[in-house]
Amino acid sequence: MRVVAAMSGGVDSAVAAARMIDAGHEVVGVHLALAQSASTLRESARGCCTLEDAGDARRVADRLGIPFYVWDMADRFREDVVEDFVAEYAAGRTPNPCLRCNEKIKFAALLDKALALGFDAVATGHYAQVVEVPDPAAPQGVRRELHRAVDPAKDQSYVLGVLDADQLARSFFPLGDTVKADIRAEAAARGFSVAKKPDSHDICFIADGDTRGWLAQRLGERPGPVVDEHGAVLGEHRGAHGYTVGQRRGLGLKVPPADGSKRYVVSTDTRSNTVVVGPEELLGVDMVTADHVRWCGPAPTGEVRVGAQLRAHGEEHPATARVERADGIPERLVVHLDGRTRGVAPGQSVVLYDGTRVVGSGTIAASGRAA
Repeated sequence: MRVVAAMSGGVDSAVAAARMIDAGHEVVGVHLALAQSASTLRESARGCCTLEDAGDARRVADRLGIPFYVWDMADRFREDVVEDFVAEYAAGRTPNPCLRCNEKIKFAALLDKALALGFDAVATGHYAQVVEVPDPAAPQGVRRELHRAVDPAKDQSYVLGVLDADQLARSFFPLGDTVKADIRAEAAARGFSVAKKPDSHDICFIADGDTRGWLAQRLGERPGPVVDEHGAVLGEHRGAHGYTVGQRRGLGLKVPPADGSKRYVVSTDTRSNTVVVGPEELLGVDMVTADHVRWCGPAPTGEVRVGAQLRAHGEEHPATARVERADGIPERLVVHLDGRTRGVAPGQSVVLYDGTRVVGSGTIAASGRAA
């Protein structure tokens, strides 16, 4: 196959590209320029997409002896990821930009361009596995399934849950069968200069990690009340968009609770610009509804038993899920958890698993307690 290896400049994508070559594919390295004005040098391990990253990716490609290109997708990234991120927070939701980047950039814009140029697939350094299973109804009698990586600490199947069957059929994740420590050892053995390079983390376009400050620059400050579950004013915030369900720090409470217990953000309302806080027990929910539903394979029918993951690094909850469909209305996912969990924020994703296999995903619209 002719494969585009997405090379971020980190150790994972470097080893992924090398493994695709070892597997006999014709590989071309591509670095995505996503920042409007990339910094010359990295200031911390948080960010990515700097000029340094592009240089690191090029050096790995040179060592592998493969062609290397930089594809400018900064405008698409700004529109589909950054502006979406701002709009979601402005609406009182908490989005996952990595998931949106996978959906809109790496496995849409990048894959579409690769296919238009005559390539067959895209390979990335994500930690997940593609498992091929016999299926007479699938093309060539084989269906490709998305499964968790063997390294639970690095598993990224959650942020890949937006991939549909067609995208999955043209995607490779060569690292899914290996733990991270062994990937670094392999990179060192191959002579890659990025073998000890720190991982990027948090939100790549907010390099200093100050999400609230970054949002304030774009949405401004709108002081408003922080109230308890009964409506009593306990303090003042600088914008409801800067808070998320489950948050405990930085609440700006001027009136301590009478019982001395900790307070958490229970809900936010950006229309009234109000932040509601309360005790931890008010965070417990056992039902979520989700829209923007995506299936990694055939959509389930009726009620199905699944494992539901509600945040990127969260645990999996035993649950029952069903899909609601009606004429002219987008399908909706309803998930009933076997027990209660806390801190479920609208805008995050719920990803459904059958064992290690990803079934599908949806964007959480609401959560609560079943009657």
